[in-house]
Amino acid sequence: MNPERLTSSPTPSLSSLDVYQEAYDYSLNNPEAFWLEQAKRIDWVRTPTVADRSQFAPKAEIRWFEDGQLNVCYNCLDRHLGQHADKTAIIFEADELGHSQRISFRELHQRVCRLANVLSSLGVKKGDVITLYMPMVPELVVAMLACARLGAIHSVVFSGFSASALAERLAASQSRYLVTVSQNCRGGRIHHLRDNAQQALAVDCSPVKTVLLLNSESSMTYPNKGGQKGVFAWPASVVVHNYNDLERTVSDHCPCVTVNALDPLFILYTSGSTGHPKGVIHSSGGYLVYASLTHQVIFDIQPEDVYFCTADIGWITGHSYGVYGPLSKATTLVLFQGVPTYPDASRFWRIIDEHKVSLFYTAPTALRALRQFEESFIDSASLTSLRRLASVGEPIDPPTWQWFFDVIGKGRCPIMDTWWQTETGGVLICPLVTNVRSKDSASIFESSANELLQQTNPSKNPFIHQKPGCAAKPFFGVRPVIIQDQKPVLQPGVEGYLCLEKSWPGQALGILGDEDYFQKAYFDVHPGLYTSGDGAKCDEDGDIWILGRLDDVLNVSGHRLNSAELEQAIMEHPEVTEACVVGFSHSIKGQGICAFLVTKASNYNELKQQIKQIVRQKIGPIATPDKILVVPDLPKTRSGKIIRRLLRKVIEGADMKTENLSSCVNPSCLITIGQSLEV
Repeated sequence: MNPERLTSSPTPSLSSLDVYQEAYDYSLNNPEAFWLEQAKRIDWVRTPTVADRSQFAPKAEIRWFEDGQLNVCYNCLDRHLGQHADKTAIIFEADELGHSQRISFRELHQRVCRLANVLSSLGVKKGDVITLYMPMVPELVVAMLACARLGAIHSVVFSGFSASALAERLAASQSRYLVTVSQNCRGGRIHHLRDNAQQALAVDCSPVKTVLLLNSESSMTYPNKGGQKGVFAWPASVVVHNYNDLERTVSDHCPCVTVNALDPLFILYTSGSTGHPKGVIHSSGGYLVYASLTHQVIFDIQPEDVYFCTADIGWITGHSYGVYGPLSKATTLVLFQGVPTYPDASRFWRIIDEHKVSLFYTAPTALRALRQFEESFIDSASLTSLRRLASVGEPIDPPTWQWFFDVIGKGRCPIMDTWWQTETGGVLICPLVTNVRSKDSASIFESSANELLQQTNPSKNPFIHQKPGCAAKPFFGVRPVIIQDQKPVLQPGVEGYLCLEKSWPGQALGILGDEDYFQKAYFDVHPGLYTSGDGAKCDEDGDIWILGRLDDVLNVSGHRLNSAELEQAIMEHPEVTEACVVGFSHSIKGQGICAFLVTKASNYNELKQQIKQIVRQKIGPIATPDKILVVPDLPKTRSGKIIRRLLRKVIEGADMKTENLSSCVNPSCLITIGQSLEV
């Protein structure tokens, strides 16, 4: 398969294993030529002449298109104005029904230029870090692109995070600028982001000197939903500007600042094993090429598509496949402010029908939650506009996959079960090979496809290589291996650590302020390889199945939360002497959070409520423990380290008589813990 076929638009469907394998083999055998060809999908100020100069050992260096120069905002807006100025760039669906708007590429460009000029007037320049603490409203997309236009580095903080979590991320990034909004309306409730921002900036270590306060779509659309609490005030050391006052003084035109391909585009904080969030740094050139390519190929992007990614922009999915991927290809995207169950459980399906959504990307958590409701919420929707579905955040369990396929896709839509991470910047493994049904007739299969389908159930799954719950095939240029007993293999039946042999353009440049952690956590575990921290296995067809985290990071509703960070928050309660947090299988969230406590308190019910409140304040509602168990002791090694493995086994109901307890100095505590779970 000629690599130009992947660069052309619209992208041809990968309709057979042979077509996929030809392209994949070419990408591995001719990586320099393949990636320089893919680099042509974006516009460069200076076209790169080299693709990959990365290495994993002896010291990791990620270097893609290093002699290239570009502007990311130009690639998402300016270059589309010739043919697509009046095409809808964003369909904003507000929290309340009946409040939506369409923003063309022309209008989005004007908004971005105005905000970029305002930021420039406040002193923002190339390389500055701008923290964006904002909800899912168009202003967040505008702010991200305005930063990119100026060559500034944006750091988006999830709007559901608390003041304490915001303060920690501001201090870590040393961001002198904060852009936020007064409030957000989500699920029919007002969330006071300005209060949180004021509280975060009140701490002594806050580096912020300038705040830009925007009017968001939520506060303008629902002025009577609730006012500011007024509990906090801005620190005297901070200068606060109202965007409305400054916007009138600037032009709709703002030149793009040229950056090098290796210059950072953004920092995004995610959980790590240190107990503190780590700032993952992504490049400008390599990241955009990879986000654009993966989005186009995985979703088979066509010019008329309307694309709906439900992920919050505060997470990597929202960056790569909620903003940069789709806008780089002039794709119309849906931006949803609310939640899937407000005002009722038909909200996603209403949006799909109303805006004729053809591509739908969501998390297994949301799907599991919606499965619990009566199907009458779905029956009222036609969903006939859909042609491709996808899931992200965690492995999708087979029952949920089948429900997604049968009930939402009506058996017509392939499902892209995507595996990737914040650190990878884009999808690395997914079932790329599909044979989409004809709209006018029954499925048309190639003979080779029919043979493959005999291994599954054609009546339930009329697509090539679609196995419920299976991540399946590596993306082009990606070389996965599974490490078992320190040996890299990719053979049927083998389970172990999922690693990557070679770099890819979307790979993170590093961790802000902690090069040692970046090296040790990802490259020293298995020298010469990138270690993902996830477990995986390979089946007889060479397909990869993701087994989940093998470290102490929890994956709750697709959000990565560190156990140490949670434990530190819980230990702030004066009556808690020890705490340990582990994940357990949860029917809705994928992973739930169970906190084990050793305490001197006597009123356990009151203690549990206080613990939940502390976690909400320190980290955010997403981190609230689902179970809190008071125990007399925790299983430990002789050095005093808590053995989380045994706690996971206990909560899963495993027979401890068959477990290896040789490293545990107090195994009798496991009996008591097991009994407390039965109560």
